[in-house]
Amino acid sequence: MTTSLQLPPIAATTVGSFPRPAWLARSERTRVAFVLADEVLREGQDDATALAIRDQERLGLDLLSDGEQRREAFIDHVLGGMDGFDLVNRADKAIRRSQNVRSVPRVVGKVSRRGPIVVADLRFAKAHTGRPIKMTVPGPMTAIDSSADEAYGDEAALAMDIAAALNAEILDLQAAGCDVIQIDEPAMTRFHEKAADYGVRALDRCLDGVTIPSIVHLCYGYPGGNLHQHEYQYPELLELLQGCRIGGYSMEFARSGYDPAVLAGCADRIVMFGCVDPGETPLEPIENVLDRVRGALRYVPPERLWLAPDCGLMVIERALARQKAAQLVEVAARLRREM
Repeated sequence: MTTSLQLPPIAATTVGSFPRPAWLARSERTRVAFVLADEVLREGQDDATALAIRDQERLGLDLLSDGEQRREAFIDHVLGGMDGFDLVNRADKAIRRSQNVRSVPRVVGKVSRRGPIVVADLRFAKAHTGRPIKMTVPGPMTAIDSSADEAYGDEAALAMDIAAALNAEILDLQAAGCDVIQIDEPAMTRFHEKAADYGVRALDRCLDGVTIPSIVHLCYGYPGGNLHQHEYQYPELLELLQGCRIGGYSMEFARSGYDPAVLAGCADRIVMFGCVDPGETPLEPIENVLDRVRGALRYVPPERLWLAPDCGLMVIERALARQKAAQLVEVAARLRREM
């Protein structure tokens, strides 16, 4: 991996998503329902994206996102740019190794990328800030878990075709000036056996020719309503991923209470350290978060440690999202002063 990205030690960032303004959309947990349509919707998404970027700049974050203001759903925004997926005639499916039934896209033919999917989103974001931008895409395992396969009958083959499509997208993002690519893989935390079988190999395929920093978000999903949250552990998964070209890991430590000693084997990778609860919970005392991050610094050098919430901030109130992002910035600043 080669990169010209320059971030301060203990950089402050977020996982990616921010709440949508009420004039743009109504939040429905992991989906949003846009209240605008057609050209007015596109204008509203532009305005909301510019506002999300301005908020992040004002708060002092070091690595920004576009706030994912254009995404109606985590999966659909990207899969909708690929052939082989039917997003209209959907199927019901239990996802994430739980009883959590969702209406998901169907796989109805060979998967391939039609053309650029989020490259225009990146270009818009880059035009509105001089700070580095991180873009996110769902990973192959999560795309499979979040869709109903009616065409392949072979998850490994499907994963590799999705990975090839994602690789083409990531290479275009890289050429357009993306500073960091994040591949979101909540399914990987639930299906270690599938990660070993084909998931890590598919993740590696996503990275062919990629020279910008890359992160895999090992997510357990948005907070609340999942009895299996953090049931599956990181160590085995991290061991598998150490053989992959991925540049770093985004992991959850605020809600899970995991011992940061699990990071001992990750010192050669970036660690995007989830240290703030992204849910509708009161702001935690800053000393708690400082102690959490100090624990991580025993295992990860400051130049490879990025601070983030456990997961995206889209499911909470906008004022609270700003407060939680601001806390990350304050924690980073205080720890830099301590150094």
